[in-house]
Amino acid sequence: MASRMRIGVDVGGTNTDAVLLDPRRHAEQSRGVLATHKTPTTPDTTSGVESAIHAVLKASAVPLDQLASVTIGTTAFLNAVIQRESRHLSRVAVLRLSKSFLRDVKPFSEWPPDLAAIIQSYVGYVDGGLNIDGTEEAPISADEVVQALSDIRARGVTAVVVAGVYSPIDTQFQQEERVKDIILRENPGIDVVCSHEVANIGFLERENAAILNAAILRYARRTVRRFQSAMARLGLSKCPLYLTQNDGTLLDAVTAARIPIRTFASGVTNSMRGAAYLSDRTFGKDRSASAVVVDIGGTTTDVGVLLPSGLPRQASTYASIAGVKVNYSLPHLHSVGLGGGSMLRSTSGGKIRVGPQSVGNDILTKALVFGGDTTTATDIAVAAGKINIGSRSLVSHIDHDVVRQTQLHIKSLLEEAIDTVKTSPEPLPVFLVGGGSILAPETLSGASSLTIPPYHDVANAVGAACSKVGAQLDEIEDTSRQSHDQVVQKAKDRALRKAVSLGAIEESVYIAEVEVMPIPYLSNQTRIIVKAIGDVDLDSGRTQQDVQGDDVNHLDELADPPAQSETTNMNESKSRSIDHDTYRPRIRPNSSNGVLEWNLTTVDLDYIANGCYLLGCGGGGPPDAGRIQLQAMLSAGHTIRVVDPSSLSKTSVVYWGGRMGSPSAISERLQAHETVLAIRELMAYLRQDTFDAVMGLEIGGSNGLEPCLWGSSRFFDRPVVDADLMGRANPMCWQITLTVRRPGEFVPCAIDSGTGRSMLMTRAPRDEDVDRPLRGAISELGSLVGLAGRPTTGEIVQDHAVPNTVSLAWRIGRAMALADSTNTISRVAERIIEEVGGQGSAKVLYRGKITSIERKTHKGLSVGVLHITGVGHTEAEGDEHTLQGSTDGTLRIPFINENIYAEHTATDGRTEILASVPDLIAVIDKQSGRAVGVPEYRYGCQVVVLAMACSPRWTETPRGLEVGGPKSYGYDDIKYRPVGKYVQPRSVIEEYGPLG
Repeated sequence: MASRMRIGVDVGGTNTDAVLLDPRRHAEQSRGVLATHKTPTTPDTTSGVESAIHAVLKASAVPLDQLASVTIGTTAFLNAVIQRESRHLSRVAVLRLSKSFLRDVKPFSEWPPDLAAIIQSYVGYVDGGLNIDGTEEAPISADEVVQALSDIRARGVTAVVVAGVYSPIDTQFQQEERVKDIILRENPGIDVVCSHEVANIGFLERENAAILNAAILRYARRTVRRFQSAMARLGLSKCPLYLTQNDGTLLDAVTAARIPIRTFASGVTNSMRGAAYLSDRTFGKDRSASAVVVDIGGTTTDVGVLLPSGLPRQASTYASIAGVKVNYSLPHLHSVGLGGGSMLRSTSGGKIRVGPQSVGNDILTKALVFGGDTTTATDIAVAAGKINIGSRSLVSHIDHDVVRQTQLHIKSLLEEAIDTVKTSPEPLPVFLVGGGSILAPETLSGASSLTIPPYHDVANAVGAACSKVGAQLDEIEDTSRQSHDQVVQKAKDRALRKAVSLGAIEESVYIAEVEVMPIPYLSNQTRIIVKAIGDVDLDSGRTQQDVQGDDVNHLDELADPPAQSETTNMNESKSRSIDHDTYRPRIRPNSSNGVLEWNLTTVDLDYIANGCYLLGCGGGGPPDAGRIQLQAMLSAGHTIRVVDPSSLSKTSVVYWGGRMGSPSAISERLQAHETVLAIRELMAYLRQDTFDAVMGLEIGGSNGLEPCLWGSSRFFDRPVVDADLMGRANPMCWQITLTVRRPGEFVPCAIDSGTGRSMLMTRAPRDEDVDRPLRGAISELGSLVGLAGRPTTGEIVQDHAVPNTVSLAWRIGRAMALADSTNTISRVAERIIEEVGGQGSAKVLYRGKITSIERKTHKGLSVGVLHITGVGHTEAEGDEHTLQGSTDGTLRIPFINENIYAEHTATDGRTEILASVPDLIAVIDKQSGRAVGVPEYRYGCQVVVLAMACSPRWTETPRGLEVGGPKSYGYDDIKYRPVGKYVQPRSVIEEYGPLG
């Protein structure tokens, strides 16, 4: 008989669970589970795994030759990073490939300092890199690589990360692989990690993931070899070993030892897939509806969604691991502080609440039913007769009303969590797993059915045992000589073949996910992401492949750190270390002319960056890379000065501009000096040797910080004017107040690619005629350029720019920081309204959850519609009656790079336009209190929609609405109605200066 039995093991923080599964008997009541075992997780991980496997082998009495595989899910590698275990983490050298970019935003820039101190080593740069269309920015220089290696050797580093611009699409030149070959030729035995093997588009996040992967490589090899040694002692040396990865599929032992970061979040996905298997729910080719999985543990409850593909729904593009931002695949979860050990508390109003405090692993000594003195959720379950553990007589004194209130609160917590992860109001099947499943009520709103499957307490191990093979492709394809459908089909075929090559049964493989994204500014270029899934070929005759490498002796020295959930957000810790209430910006008179200048600090830049992204109204691109660049400059001793527009003389020469291009390019090329070079090019053309100040094209998004770069002492050493030409972000560069009030002031203008290519545009019939030819040139210049417009004067700035917008961004960012530091994020929108002028100038339009996103690219712009469904306020927010914004019906927000208007549909079907351009419409993430841009719009995200009155520069004349109103976006049928009365933000210089 063919070997079909499978062992699954899941190593949790408290217990290590194991099951022996016969998938052929899935239709039976037992679901093919032949044996289970739960044992405490051991400090060295391996002995607990070995003990659990031995127990299920003994209980089932299955002959060893009938075992087809062993699959393990472990948090060991993640815990090593979270716990900062230096004995398990290697120092890592980073070698970046780009001729013109990546120098200003350094590796480890946003890492928690303690973790960076353990891992960070040499950082080097060599020529290389690609453009967004797949062409080479520069060829690889072998001599430069060899020179860098001499420095790496001198530091004794054993792991190197190679990270090149656009390496995930580099199928032709294979730059990272070529550099890896050179390194191994010169340094045999050193670990080399190519970033494209670890994650996808998004340079800094991909590099971060590659660094984490490199840091744990040696520990991962040792751990996997210890697993293999344990299997050998159990007589399973020829049985293939797999590890589960973050998306619910599996990795063979050799691959897992090479890319261990893919296993970081596998425990949760094991539970979700195990729930589906045990509930006899068919996913995959049959495409059943999605389902919700609720995993109730001892301390927390994790809630996620299984898609029709059978895979967990993945989180947004970026995620945080141990305080490090990464962009590889992780499941989207919502966690609440509810578990078997959750403690009861009474509110000031006399209501009973459960959690988030918990007795955790001490439940057997602290819970009432076990003789302790703490009332827990488990005690309530016993008192209610839902479970028979411990001594029921020890909870007989609990008042019936307390039991009832507690059960109602548990029901409310679970219903809210389920509603949070759903993307539509339609009820879905809900599977309950985990040891705390008994806490759940018999019915839950939002659940079409409620199922506690057999063996629910070891669903994680079952999920490991039944994991499938997965293969993913992420490519940018040329559609100029083939149709869109042909390109997509070829990508699907390649993914199917790849899954088979990784060990899937050919006839079982299906396409689980397809995502197609046109690339802005590039004709006939489309990014395609395809994932194929299939059953493991258990008859293939595969045997164990030993992982080669490090010595595994002295296993006591390799004991794993205690398991711990990641509960600390490093950015939050950083924010809370600053007293935002008492912080004062530095305002000083200039020593030569007496003008008051605001000397920016790193705190100011944090505020301004967060405020700029909100003022981007969904567009403008995230300012994070620019903030990192500028903060590094301040740390190096450079200065950035901001002045009030009134300090300019009428004849002052003011240069203005910003970056133009694709967000996809911004995410790979990071921050460089394109606009500085464009300004120099324009100065040469105009024969100007100097100027007096700089100002931004737009305050919204990443361009809000750009003038700080050019004006810094590193470059032109000129003050930044506290103003801009939009008061927000707009998709077209001509949509500025100069076009409204002084047409013809745009040209001559210059653009620069940052790679040695500049262009001048000297004439145009109208300002509107400038944008299209520039965007055409951008596609040939790497899809990202710096723009410098015709310099203006102090008088024009004072009369026609939008004043005090740097101050406005600062105030919005400080409001966010205050909400964060005082745990009042639920009220961040109200705080922002107070800062921008009060109730008459801004309002919360809506509170809800993103349930649908339509998106495409048209003429280089991201065009689509965001759909939000209302959700009610929760008790956790407190004082919910004071929170503003509608929560009924739905909200629809069309966008063209930026949000254009907000249309509300009430529950009775009536529709109303609540706000439109040129007023500002911003979307705020309810959980973080930060702005969400169009690239981050994702299903399930709970948001607050805020509208703010625009500057009268846009509304005082009909021309302003022609340039910036709904008609300029093609919405002729929408009449602009102001959301409120604009209040000019108070200047930071005025408030905090000597006379403030």
